[in-house]
Amino acid sequence: MHDVYESPFSQRYSSREMQFVFSNDNKFRTWRRLWLALARAEQIAGLDISDEQIAELAAHLDDINYEEARAREKIVRHDVMSHVYAYGLQCPAAKGIIHLGATSCYVGDNTDIIIMRRGLEIVRRKLLNVIALLAGFALKHKDLPALAYTHLQPAQLTTVGKRAALWINEFLMDFEETEHRLSRLQLLGSKGTTGTQASFMELFGGDGEKIDQLERDIAHEMGFDETVPVSGQTYSRKIDYQILSVLGGVAQSASKFSNDLRILQGNKEMEEPFERGQIGSSAMPYKRNPMRSERITSLSRYIIIDTLNPAITAAAQWFERTLDDSANRRVSVAEAFLASDGVLNLLLNVCDGLVVYPKIIEQRVMQELPFMATENIMMAAVRNGGDRQTLHEKLRIHAMAAAKAVKEEGGGNDLIQRVLTDPDFNIDEKQLKAALKPENFVGRAPEQTEKFIREKIQPLLEKNKNLLGEKAEILL
Repeated sequence: MHDVYESPFSQRYSSREMQFVFSNDNKFRTWRRLWLALARAEQIAGLDISDEQIAELAAHLDDINYEEARAREKIVRHDVMSHVYAYGLQCPAAKGIIHLGATSCYVGDNTDIIIMRRGLEIVRRKLLNVIALLAGFALKHKDLPALAYTHLQPAQLTTVGKRAALWINEFLMDFEETEHRLSRLQLLGSKGTTGTQASFMELFGGDGEKIDQLERDIAHEMGFDETVPVSGQTYSRKIDYQILSVLGGVAQSASKFSNDLRILQGNKEMEEPFERGQIGSSAMPYKRNPMRSERITSLSRYIIIDTLNPAITAAAQWFERTLDDSANRRVSVAEAFLASDGVLNLLLNVCDGLVVYPKIIEQRVMQELPFMATENIMMAAVRNGGDRQTLHEKLRIHAMAAAKAVKEEGGGNDLIQRVLTDPDFNIDEKQLKAALKPENFVGRAPEQTEKFIREKIQPLLEKNKNLLGEKAEILL
């Protein structure tokens, strides 16, 4: 269809895998599995539900009769009851026990938890592969000196690999937070209209133990260890906030990475992949714009802002439930996951093809290194018999003049030439070159990078190697 709005998340950004998680098929099939789990648990608890009714429900889990459900919803204006009706048309013998004792939130909220869990599992897998790809990159370039920055001004040196380790560390924090949220997710269960399970007390003659077992059976069938201990009609909307905060964290790390890469690409030090037939600019064919990184930045901004939605929704809930959450959650939760999936897909692509230009990096290092090496130069001159105080003042003057030559006159950094021609320094070119070796200015960066990958990342990848793709497995 070309005459109605279609979301860019489904057209351009998100994978089919993540789109299926938030699809109608996945949603309504999950509803039916929850109704089947409820019927089975109620049968085990002693209600008059036959094996034939159970079998009938099981036979129609996936063949959703959408037309009947849509037609019914136009009449009753209630999506859950429309699907109860449509399911009942396919299961005439069982229609009387579908949704028995439950509220709309039994299928709605439990399904939302199941869907978000599956979405987080996809995020976890892709995030781990991003970490693995960057880890391989970090090890490869752990010894390559590069300019480091504070305030976006050249500071001391780091290495390309150490900078990548900083990116990895933030993604590692996101991975750990994803794992934590997955481990804490609980099914809502069957709590009833205001969370008191009054309808189930009626069904089971006040037998609370049967109701507790009913919830355990449903949770087990749906792949959960437990249900929330107390609730109103819905699970706490803080859960949505906590989960979208995980996605917001991924977006923060991704945006940090992409912004750094955009700056590095502007300096021609590093570059995201650029395909043979790719067009960088419609007007300037020589350009190689960092369009993937820009898209990461753009989508990440959307995700970060979207985390406000569940926060405000959670704060605005009234007593045991209100429905002003529904329309907002249908959009905000799904789009946060779809956008995060898009960001991770881009990260996987970029991290698999990062290009480094060592010669450019070296040029930029050597442009600034004389300023950073003044202490080393001064101490070499002192060892040759020079006066420290005199040399310190001379270096200050020479450095200011060299900086002026670079900034105001557009020349090169001539600090070394100034020192060589100053007799007070009594230092030759060989000594100066020894004082200007970039690898002597990177501190423990190579060691830190290797230790971090070896002690933190490789064990993580080994533990989760079933989640790794072929390209990420190389680190093992």
